[in-house]
Amino acid sequence: FREISRDPATRVVVLTGAGDRAFCAGGNPTAMQETVSKTAGWLRGMPEAREIILGILECDRPIIARINGHAIGAGCSLALACDITVMVDSAKIADTHVKVGLVAGDGGSLLWPHLAGLAKARRYLLTGDMLTGREAAEIGLITEAVPRQQLDERVQVWVDRFASGASRAIGYTKRALNSAIRRQGQSHMDASLGLETLSFLSEDHLEGLKAFSEKRSPVFKGS
Repeated sequence: FREISRDPATRVVVLTGAGDRAFCAGGNPTAMQETVSKTAGWLRGMPEAREIILGILECDRPIIARINGHAIGAGCSLALACDITVMVDSAKIADTHVKVGLVAGDGGSLLWPHLAGLAKARRYLLTGDMLTGREAAEIGLITEAVPRQQLDERVQVWVDRFASGASRAIGYTKRALNSAIRRQGQSHMDASLGLETLSFLSEDHLEGLKAFSEKRSPVFKGS
């Protein structure tokens, strides 16, 4: 994203998922189970998660999330960091970290209160409950939700608008809009990823992953 900011030929960016099933489904529980016993892999991933979210917020180009399917966990944060979010109305969006015994540390606890307010952030981050695109638009979490057949048309409207706009003014306005969350984001991401790492080492996280792989409800013990 820093390279994009330095490229004068790039006026707008569209971020989307491959295919139609998911924008980004988040972490792979099977891979996460393997990572639990090899913490070095987890620790390498934490700075990457931080750089991705902060990179989107700091990029001077408008970034549009074309949410073509489910956006779950880290995939949810990836979408919400973008400037314009256009989502299929029937697709699901959620930060489900807590359902596998983890803290929503890779952007969720920073972005949800900023977009939907603290009350809604508490309601969804403390439960991991899902919303449809339509519901997410209603609470102000995303820009708009549209039927799947209208997704490309609506995204193109935004692309054309930004591509033909005053790019310097748009970039500076984005910088102004994001100035507070960028300042907060540096320390917030460090703290929240640290808390996520503590929860990653917990027995509840192991139970959450095991329950997911066994297709049953987890039995958390608060340890």
